[in-house]
Amino acid sequence: MRMLLLFKGLEISADHHALIVPSFMGHGNRVHPMSYTDPSIPLQHRPMVPRKDIAVYGYGSVSWKDRMEEWKKKKNEKLQVVKHEGGNDGGNLDGEELDADLPMMDEGRQPLSRKLPIPSSKINPYRLVIIVRLAILGLFFHYRLLHPVRDAYGLWLTSVICEIWFAVSWILDQFPKWYPIERETYLDRLFLRYEKEGKLSELASVDIFVSTVDPMKEPPLITANTVLSILAVDYPVDKVACYVSDDGAAMLTFEALSETSEFARKWVPFCKKFNIEPRAPEWYFTQKIDYLKDKVHPTFVRERRAMKREYEEFKVRINGLVATAQKVPEDGWTMQDGTPWPGNSVRDHPGMIQVFLGYSGVRDVEGNELPCLVYVSREKRPGFEHHKKAGAMNALIRVSAVLSNAPYLLNVDCDHYINNSKALREAMCFLMDPISGKKVCYVQFPQRFDGIDRHDRYSNRNVVFFDINMKGLDGIQGPIYVGTGCVFRRQALYGYDAPVTKKPPGKTCNCLPKWCCCNKKTKQKKTVKKSKQREASEQIHALENIEGGISDSISQKSSEASQMKLEKKFGQSPVFVASTLLENGGGPRNAIPPSLLSEAIQVISCGYEDKTEWGKEVGWIYGSVTEDILTGFKMHCHGWRSVHCPIWYGYGGGMKWLERFSYINSVVYPWTSIPLLVYCTLPAICLLTGKFIVPEHLHLLTSEGRTRVLVASFFVKFCYAGVVFMALFVSIAVTGILEMQWGGVGIDDWWRNEQFWVIGGVSSHLFALFQGLLKVLAGVSTSFTVTSKAADDGEFSELYLFKWTSLLIPPTTLLIINVVGVVVGVSDAINNGPDANHYFDVVNPAGLYFDSYVGPDKPIRLERWS
Repeated sequence: MRMLLLFKGLEISADHHALIVPSFMGHGNRVHPMSYTDPSIPLQHRPMVPRKDIAVYGYGSVSWKDRMEEWKKKKNEKLQVVKHEGGNDGGNLDGEELDADLPMMDEGRQPLSRKLPIPSSKINPYRLVIIVRLAILGLFFHYRLLHPVRDAYGLWLTSVICEIWFAVSWILDQFPKWYPIERETYLDRLFLRYEKEGKLSELASVDIFVSTVDPMKEPPLITANTVLSILAVDYPVDKVACYVSDDGAAMLTFEALSETSEFARKWVPFCKKFNIEPRAPEWYFTQKIDYLKDKVHPTFVRERRAMKREYEEFKVRINGLVATAQKVPEDGWTMQDGTPWPGNSVRDHPGMIQVFLGYSGVRDVEGNELPCLVYVSREKRPGFEHHKKAGAMNALIRVSAVLSNAPYLLNVDCDHYINNSKALREAMCFLMDPISGKKVCYVQFPQRFDGIDRHDRYSNRNVVFFDINMKGLDGIQGPIYVGTGCVFRRQALYGYDAPVTKKPPGKTCNCLPKWCCCNKKTKQKKTVKKSKQREASEQIHALENIEGGISDSISQKSSEASQMKLEKKFGQSPVFVASTLLENGGGPRNAIPPSLLSEAIQVISCGYEDKTEWGKEVGWIYGSVTEDILTGFKMHCHGWRSVHCPIWYGYGGGMKWLERFSYINSVVYPWTSIPLLVYCTLPAICLLTGKFIVPEHLHLLTSEGRTRVLVASFFVKFCYAGVVFMALFVSIAVTGILEMQWGGVGIDDWWRNEQFWVIGGVSSHLFALFQGLLKVLAGVSTSFTVTSKAADDGEFSELYLFKWTSLLIPPTTLLIINVVGVVVGVSDAINNGPDANHYFDVVNPAGLYFDSYVGPDKPIRLERWS
């Protein structure tokens, strides 16, 4: 079972409450160096020179003393307001300017997050080794290109081409990790700024998307646990809405969600009362920890026992539904009133929306309000392209915009549960930060996985990717979107450009005069860059202050031409189009959500996206099963940060070059499987043919057929080749060690990742490459199979089962060929003695070839290629 790992939120004790400024706040590096002072405590004034007469200073402004008293009074009043109200309206610094005399020394006015760069003692040696490795790689190719093998020219040329490809692949993978960083959030400052005491919370609303397709492969109990962990998050309930997309239109999913909404009335108040973690009941009750730790409530044990019994009964009901769904009636399923279930035909059914919690007025067992829970199944008709998961996500974007229109969206797969209830608050520390939050398009959380054996023999945890590669990208323009566990800014998904930060006039490069360097850019380049800005961005910035109803928004702020342009981009729904103009989200005034259900049904119709920019510039991007990579790529091209040829798309736009390297690497990554397969075949070919890809420097045949050692040639060529090969080997090893050090990755995880780079490269990546080529060249559509999330009875039992698949054909064939090559080489050496290609001539180091994969930190293979 996979789970979504979110930041570890710490419970704030009474002694360290957010409103109490600790004693150390006046020390260290702060936003403002001035120490904290409580305005209620009288200050002890002390002049710098106590005995000096004020008359000695001469005279100045006659109102100097009065102005000073007024300033102090004004400062104390401001501090008092900031302390109790947490800043200005929602912390939005783009409106009214702050008083310049007021120092930023209150916790509620400081940044909500900060970057933590990797210590220089770890990152500087790492960068130095990368530069040295790059230089050694140049020497390596200098040797390889200047010493061809005349009698095996084809093998030599093939090996050199493969090595060049590996080198380019390594560069594309390595340099995006040049600026790795970590991040830290301040939940107490978020509370001070947006949750004012005695007032309604000013935190932004969040719409959460859960996607499922087949309840037989994605068990409803797993989906139910995901939904329960969402409904129980530590966030204002009126600002959370959960939308479950059922792309299979299964009545089993619908009924299971109905049962889940009933159980949530008991589970949610239990979680919030006792502050338990995690808030997915299946994993809470099965975790092997001391659940009494830090629980001092006298009724906790009794209520926990009762809740566990309730959950067991809930599981019985869900499993009963699954058992019933195994036998589908010939006429299909029917509702309680006898009407046929609309989703009996998976590929031909109308759109369905059901609001289980929220607007219906259902409350929990303690009478408290619950978050909104909505079931959505988009319309499907024969002859319409549905675009799989990307299409389902875009349908949820439109439905949520009509019903709740939260400015931020979180999408999770049905088998991901929120491991920390403060996850949304952590994300808001980045997205709602008044200083840097405006340019953040999404916050990508790392993933962690349950149900994996301790040794992780199949590298399922993917620790290297999340703890090394993603940290490196975070220091450039932000990590890539991985398909789940990501909190988006809705405006970024609509295809709008990021706000542009203007530099001070008369300066360029932030330090040099305007005439120095940047003014040399031609007027033509400036024109090209401006042409890359999206017209829709101008509209959103011009209309970002729209208020009032739907008709007022369109009639007052949009002309007929701009309205038609918006409809061409977003579709024909006036309600949805109006919602796209509200940058801070929120539905139209005086609109009752149930009255919008008919409009919501319209926006999930199968023909709504026709002749629009959905899937091209808006929402999740179509065209590939890896819609997550394409979607994040589009946002970065629009200049957004994230706390189809990627080389040229958006040239002159907002994507940084190292970020572009990362996307290029994502595109060429599958192509590496071809040179990898060829390179792994070369050893066997050499042993079978008796020809090798490196020259033999020491052995020159005389006319008598005897070997003569040329000392001069040996010393020059062997020393040069040996030093280069050994240096390349050492640099690859040191690079991996230093990456493990600053990334916090264990050697087991790193080594498993290296192993499965080779295994995946000659199997799954190879098949994916050919499937993609068939789709592009021959128009053969790629099949998409939903991964089964069902658990077996035995722990890790599935890991020990052997299942044959066509993916095993290439690596098995490769293994057989190499084994045959080794057998032939050994037998030849035994039968023909020492003259048999010097197979056992390990004393001769000149015949030792280090077959070093210089791809992205790839495994090293040390072989004898005499």
